[in-house]
Amino acid sequence: MMASDERALATWLAGRDDRELADIFLARGVSPSAPWKDFFDAADALLEKTSVDRAMIHLTRGELIALAAAVDGRPLPASAIPPSARLALTGDDGAPWHPVVSALRDIRAQVPDAFEPVEGGIDLAPASEEETLAAAERVFATVGSLADVLVAATHAPLARITSGGVSAADRRKLLDAGALGESDELDDIVGAAAAAGLLTSSGRDWTVSDSGARWLEASTPERWRLVVTGFRDALPSGVRTPSGGYLPVTAWMRRYPLDGEWERRSEGLTRIALQWGLITPDSREPAWARGLRRGDDPQTEELTRHLPAEIDRVYLQADLTAIAPGPLAPRLELRLRRLAARESRAQASTYRFTAESLTAGLTEGETADSIREFLTGLSLTGLPQPLGYLIDSTAARHGLIRVRTDAATRRTMVESGDPSLLDAVSVDQGLRALGLVADGDALTTGVSQETVAWALSDARYPVVSVGDDGRPVVLRHRVRQSSDRPEAPAEPHAALIRVLRGSHGDDAENAWLEREIVQAVRSRAVIDVVVRMPDGAERTFTLEATGFGGGRLRGRDQSSDVERTLPLSHVVTVRSVA
Repeated sequence: MMASDERALATWLAGRDDRELADIFLARGVSPSAPWKDFFDAADALLEKTSVDRAMIHLTRGELIALAAAVDGRPLPASAIPPSARLALTGDDGAPWHPVVSALRDIRAQVPDAFEPVEGGIDLAPASEEETLAAAERVFATVGSLADVLVAATHAPLARITSGGVSAADRRKLLDAGALGESDELDDIVGAAAAAGLLTSSGRDWTVSDSGARWLEASTPERWRLVVTGFRDALPSGVRTPSGGYLPVTAWMRRYPLDGEWERRSEGLTRIALQWGLITPDSREPAWARGLRRGDDPQTEELTRHLPAEIDRVYLQADLTAIAPGPLAPRLELRLRRLAARESRAQASTYRFTAESLTAGLTEGETADSIREFLTGLSLTGLPQPLGYLIDSTAARHGLIRVRTDAATRRTMVESGDPSLLDAVSVDQGLRALGLVADGDALTTGVSQETVAWALSDARYPVVSVGDDGRPVVLRHRVRQSSDRPEAPAEPHAALIRVLRGSHGDDAENAWLEREIVQAVRSRAVIDVVVRMPDGAERTFTLEATGFGGGRLRGRDQSSDVERTLPLSHVVTVRSVA
């Protein structure tokens, strides 16, 4: 590494604002706890061979070609993309630092293909009408699958494994519920939802965001628009275009030729593009995706023309089922599914009413009257008598168990006018974790009221949660409703940046001299020190550096073999003796 590079990069880093520094450190994989004391330490670390080699992996093919041209002194070819400052591999003039030049030459010798331009057109061939209809069917099925995933995650978080996917247990539940055609589809569906901000993760699970809850209320074309726009905006910079769009999907695979993980990631992104109708299996492009790729708004009208029309009525049957003869409007289906379990999903879907499904609706705030009003307005066949009886009997039984918080002890109380119900709760092995103990005619526990109420509801007990005023409290979904996007954590490199800023004074020249002297002392190096004498003349001393402190350099003069002490304020330059 050349000292001039380290000094120039340190100066360059000091001239970046905090946001730029944070982005550079994040892109270079810098640890927030890096033991750097100043920008010279930062520059030294960023120019280390291992650090440079890691950074080169994140360069696109066009950036590698541009770097090679700069190293060779050639003009940039048309396929080259001047590397941005995001990785701090070049100065403002675009010239790479010497360690970068060395690394690039090694890589070019090992992987020459990475520096070759790739042929590829700008536009994809348009999809035929048959291919367009098939793509619309995939969009319709994928939107439905994501809706099912979000509904499931609204009721209980989806466990997340280390790779970011969903646990095998939750995957099986979703598959058994008919949410997925194939188990392998789930990771791509979750990936698209996360990119669009519909699902967020705390690290151990996936939960539904506020925008995810709103998405469930939207129409199918609007649901598609929100997902594909979020997906496009979250694509890696290497496949994005200056207009805000993205490169043709067929060009993605070869964008990062040095990244061993990119092929797998590119395949996943391509699968998502296929699921959401941005390409066909033969890499053709439906008309509605063209504007999105170019950076414009997606053409929802074109997609809508190829989707089955949504309906707002169902047939209620005497066997306690509801049949939707077409895709039910999402906001209506969402409410219907709070009251009935879906038995089949297709363009014609079947839902079944049970005491348990109606109890779940009552627990979430429905009443017998509101259920009757909703279903009567939804039905093409009126409200069948058996369904009316089931609604009334379920509502009459609902609330036989009351859960409240005792004002004096702040413990949760479980009460009922039916002692047999409390006896059943007290011996229910599935509720042992609540630690319920008898307290007179009630049960009590230190577990929160909401947790107890949901546990009893899940166990199919007719429970109602009541507030301090004795009125029922609506139990909303237990999942934490997070913000539209994951809330941005505190900048992880903020403390490190503050340390670097605090050490950076106005006199960068003396700071660099001091650093060179300290390094020379550590290695007991022989250095030429140019000193300005009191009369203004400059004199060079060749010293073996032995110590530095109090603003003074100590060293043994190589010509006279005497110990000299030189004040830093008089030192003009320091250079190593070869």
